[in-house]
Amino acid sequence: MKEACSGAALFEDRDFPTADSSLFSDSSTPIARLHGEITWQRPQDICQSPALFPTNTDLAHAKQGLLGDCWFLCACTFLLQNQHLLNKVLPPGQPQWGSSRYRGSFQFLFWQHGHWTEVTIDDRLPCMNSSLCFSCCHSPSAFWVALLEKAYAKLRGSYEQLWAGQVSEALVDLTGGVAERWNLMGFGLKKEERRVEQDSDKVIRKKLDLNLLCCVKEECALSCSTHNTPGGLGELDQHHALTVMEWLDLRKVSGSEARLLRIRNPWGRCCWAGAWTWSGVGWSSLDPVCAAELQARTAEGEFWLDEAEFTSQFDDITVGYPISKDGHLKSVYTGTLLTHNHQLASRWIKGYSAGGSRNTSSYSSNPKFWLKVCEGGEVLVSLLQHRKHRNGEKYAQTAFEDSSNTKHQHYQAIALHMWKVEKKRFNLSRLLNKPPCASTHCHSYEREVVLCRQLGPGYYLLIPSTYQPGAEAHFLIRVFSSSPTSLR
Repeated sequence: MKEACSGAALFEDRDFPTADSSLFSDSSTPIARLHGEITWQRPQDICQSPALFPTNTDLAHAKQGLLGDCWFLCACTFLLQNQHLLNKVLPPGQPQWGSSRYRGSFQFLFWQHGHWTEVTIDDRLPCMNSSLCFSCCHSPSAFWVALLEKAYAKLRGSYEQLWAGQVSEALVDLTGGVAERWNLMGFGLKKEERRVEQDSDKVIRKKLDLNLLCCVKEECALSCSTHNTPGGLGELDQHHALTVMEWLDLRKVSGSEARLLRIRNPWGRCCWAGAWTWSGVGWSSLDPVCAAELQARTAEGEFWLDEAEFTSQFDDITVGYPISKDGHLKSVYTGTLLTHNHQLASRWIKGYSAGGSRNTSSYSSNPKFWLKVCEGGEVLVSLLQHRKHRNGEKYAQTAFEDSSNTKHQHYQAIALHMWKVEKKRFNLSRLLNKPPCASTHCHSYEREVVLCRQLGPGYYLLIPSTYQPGAEAHFLIRVFSSSPTSLR
């Protein structure tokens, strides 16, 4: 960047230029039709008084444009609700428009593979007809969302790489925390699969009961997604992610209980036609004062629905673990602060440490980790794999849906198993023939799989594996715990 001096030219990012290479990767998404239509403009050319954030915080929320990155915008909503997390991603005090120190550049931080990575961009943004064509704030003069989206596009390789993805990945990249996906519909883990620990490459996620999250419902990130066009959400495409802004347990005038959830659609418009729309029949069952107060809470693009509608209309929910102002993860199961943490990087190497699943004779060659629990407590272990590199690209596209072709292209099917070891000297093959004390069960084509347990003091053997023997990937093991632990 040019030195900041009086009259210095505004920064122009040569690593992410105002060119098709920054917009498109392989022109395989609907934004390919925008070839030749996009111009690049700085915020001061788009409006008279640009700012990062508006004075009205309700207008700071993201609104999706022509780019299919609803998954990323749901994670942005969580940042907006947690100032300490937002300040990490977008360090405060950067010179803005109108300042004598403004030079046309902004710095962002993203969590990548175990550490925070700085990304610097210029503020030239993709436009059509002098308006932002991708994501923006509800306030036309606020630009934090558009700039953050550009920085994330640079990190991934292009704007097109943001078309379709997982909310869980964006949450981890923006917070350095942990996120899990649970089923709302269909079947969770079957009893017989828990019992025999049968390995497969099938994605089987636990069925979520919202009551599990009651202790952290005010703090955790919640996002719901559709994989099929639902009845009441007929306006939505097959694959779309929305944010759960809050949920409330209420009592109806009849004396029965109701659970209502307020949902935000990144499109910025209501897409629901159920019992709790503005003129829906559901409101008549509540005290009129309460009903009016709840209806007044909805901002543009928000709507209410009840728990029965929620579980029938959405396929799964993504839960981002709360992170305290001190940077500690909080368990979504108990609300306990996990104040101790460790991480180690490793990899599966064909012919050496890529042993495959427990169904194979080579399983014992997988990488192994000693977890020492010094005092009994809650322990969360995460296995996070790196995205596969394709065609020399630094970052490859991730499918939002569980499409096997796309998901398999970018991730290995992974799992994590744990055994309690009574003595440090033991027979490995005999140990591995016993059921593990904890596991993520079936192998999943996910970037990250997580197990969380109450563990007593002692030594535990952790073995991360891919489903296919010989499958190669880099990965990171992370351990968060409420009491002292060591990992090696």
